[in-house]
Amino acid sequence: MLSSALRSMRTRWVTFVGSFVALALGAGLLAMTGLALAATFDAPDRSPERFAAAPVVVAPSDTLRAATSVGERTARLTDPRPVPRDLADGLSALGPTAEDRTFPVRTAGTDAVGHPWSVAAATPYRLLSGRAPAREGEVVVTADAGPGRGPRAGDRIRIAVPGASAATGPRTVVGTVAATDFETAVFFGDAEAARIHPAVDAVAVHADADAVRRLARAFPGMSVLTGDDRRRADPDPDRDSEALTAVNALLGTAAGITGFVSVFVVASTFSFAVAQRRREFGLLRTAGATPGQVRRTVLAEALVIGTLASAAGCLLGEAAAPLLARRLVDEGLAPDWFAIGDATWPLHTAFWTGLAVALAGAAVSAHRAGRIRPVEALRDAVVDDRRMPPSRALLGAAVLLTGLGLLGWSLLTDPGDVLKRKAYILQPMWIIVGCALLAPLLVRPSARLLTWFPARLPGATGLLARQNASTSVRRTASVAAPVLITVALAGSLLGTVATIDEARATEATAVSGADFVAGGDGPLDPRFVQRVRSVPGAVASASRSTGVTVLEEGTALISSEARAADPAALAATARLPLVAGRLTDLDDGSVVVNEEWEKRTVGEHVRVWLGDGRAVSLRVAAVMRTGTGSNGVYVTPANAAGAAVDRVDIKVRAGADRSAVRALLEKAGRDTATPVMTRDAWVAAHHPRTGGSTRAGLLLILGIALLYTGIALANTLVMSTSDRVRDLAVLRLTGATASQVLRLVAVEALMVVAVGAVLGGAVAGLNLLGVRSALALLAVSSPVVVPWAAVGAVLAACAVAATVSAVLPALAALRARPVEVAGARE
Repeated sequence: MLSSALRSMRTRWVTFVGSFVALALGAGLLAMTGLALAATFDAPDRSPERFAAAPVVVAPSDTLRAATSVGERTARLTDPRPVPRDLADGLSALGPTAEDRTFPVRTAGTDAVGHPWSVAAATPYRLLSGRAPAREGEVVVTADAGPGRGPRAGDRIRIAVPGASAATGPRTVVGTVAATDFETAVFFGDAEAARIHPAVDAVAVHADADAVRRLARAFPGMSVLTGDDRRRADPDPDRDSEALTAVNALLGTAAGITGFVSVFVVASTFSFAVAQRRREFGLLRTAGATPGQVRRTVLAEALVIGTLASAAGCLLGEAAAPLLARRLVDEGLAPDWFAIGDATWPLHTAFWTGLAVALAGAAVSAHRAGRIRPVEALRDAVVDDRRMPPSRALLGAAVLLTGLGLLGWSLLTDPGDVLKRKAYILQPMWIIVGCALLAPLLVRPSARLLTWFPARLPGATGLLARQNASTSVRRTASVAAPVLITVALAGSLLGTVATIDEARATEATAVSGADFVAGGDGPLDPRFVQRVRSVPGAVASASRSTGVTVLEEGTALISSEARAADPAALAATARLPLVAGRLTDLDDGSVVVNEEWEKRTVGEHVRVWLGDGRAVSLRVAAVMRTGTGSNGVYVTPANAAGAAVDRVDIKVRAGADRSAVRALLEKAGRDTATPVMTRDAWVAAHHPRTGGSTRAGLLLILGIALLYTGIALANTLVMSTSDRVRDLAVLRLTGATASQVLRLVAVEALMVVAVGAVLGGAVAGLNLLGVRSALALLAVSSPVVVPWAAVGAVLAACAVAATVSAVLPALAALRARPVEVAGARE
């Protein structure tokens, strides 16, 4: 069987080259994404940075720990409490200490952080030039901070300190330090830093660690850090692992979609290749071959192709993985240090998956080949009027109904699940796979419908293209299926992200009753807040961003974003989507929750942990609907854990002069460097409709899928055109010119792409309808956003690939004399 398979591969190399390329590309894509995915499993080990020279660091713990019936559960605190003054004084009695204060500053258009100079000795910072700050108004900056040549000793720079208006103003640079990759620092004198930011954020201690621990036990919520644990006091110590989480999700999705597309396309390619060889297998049966021998021949061919193609794909994927990693970094989807590691399991996975896909795809085709009767060798027509196998129809219907059932179940039980990332990426796959499996059943009526008008135009091109597309069902389905999948993916994924972003922006606009909004990106200048509150004709609601954590079902700690505001001012400037209770009932002993909470009955008490870790019992004052998930929790400033005001919503009173109010607000904003925007402008800035990194990641995934679709189109069309040489010759003998034949081939290819596009568009529309239904059930009124530009680009790429792949082989076939080709025996 192996020798027979090798001879068959040598004589029909065009057919097998297509299968080889499709499988090699599939294995290569799996290897590439697998290698990149493996690099996301472990963040690099980093040594302590901010306190590398401090033997012991005492800092507030940012981790909430709660004992449950299934063990300890943890959650991140949004506003850890500062180091108590009594503890800081007690530590100074044990040994030399340096109190660290960290607060945001802005200089020369650069976001930085301020520190007292005394803590620099515990960090990697050392003076490169100048001296330490000794008086008010003197600072030490990093060497690359500021524009142009960078600041030097003696320069005057302006420093803004959000939330501390008195500290904003010009400063004299008295020294510079080397830059670091974890922060941009500005060092003040100790006294000035304490005046700007009185709270102590950490203490570096040169003392015995056990003595420090004994002292710290009397102060709950404080951590004593030594050795590598000192990293917990670094700025954003989990930034590496958190950055990899997003990359992991992106690459996991890419690997899943790549695997899905490659498996389907490879299986379709093998199936189409066997369908082309019906007469060949009929001749083998006529010569005495048994059905088992025919099946073993097909499987042997698949084994050879699968082994060679999978190996080639692994080499291709290994070479392309670094390019993918670099692309992710360039697009801002991965951190700068992201690189491919030395894992080898993705290569093994890709190889054996490719081989398994080849054998699995060939197994179905081999079964069909073994059923070919000897009489097939006598057939001279290539019209494919066979119906789709009942097994495929049943499988496609089952997958499609499963997808529709899962979507319907989600809509009935929890519509919010439809809007979650995993759901809107994975759930549409069921519907896409089901429709792709049913493609042979759908393409004939779709082709006849789409070609009804072209067939009635003058000339025979439209009529011939219609007949060829509707009678050659296998070829039409094999070309239309990759287009269907790619268009459905583009419309479903990008359309869902755009629709959800639009819904969130619409919801934010509807919830806000303000005319103007300031802030949202950090602490606001207290002078601005004070001036806005005194503007005649305006109601200002100053709010703080914080968080609360609740224990749900006795086993899970659930953290929610929260805003703290005065209830009366909030009621005047917001239109919260309440389903129960009243906003005016909110007080220091209560909370406004949403429908996702386990305890959501008005008047019921719920135990929560505030942003600083304090446990309190609050009464439910009101309940909001869930919406798109951005309707958080509301508390009063007393439960804000000391968070600073970071947003002010301003409502113009009825009858007040809007222009005068706006002028006063903008003047206050200019005087304190605080941007004031209209509500719509603020929503556009803080709720962008572009999808951000999620859209960029999906575009990368679709680019991979589109590449594979192009290869699949080229494979199928090259194989099918090579088998139509006699048909094209007959057309020439009937009087058609070479240009007319080429035009017919191009029109056929475009028609089949149009069939795939219509079916893919219908699938995408069905998925987007599910998203729109979920939004309607969540009482969010927002339109469906169709990514016309992306879908158009996908269609254009498919049309170009299909046309070129069909015309070039036809052009090569037309070089032979029609009489010789038409009279030749196969």
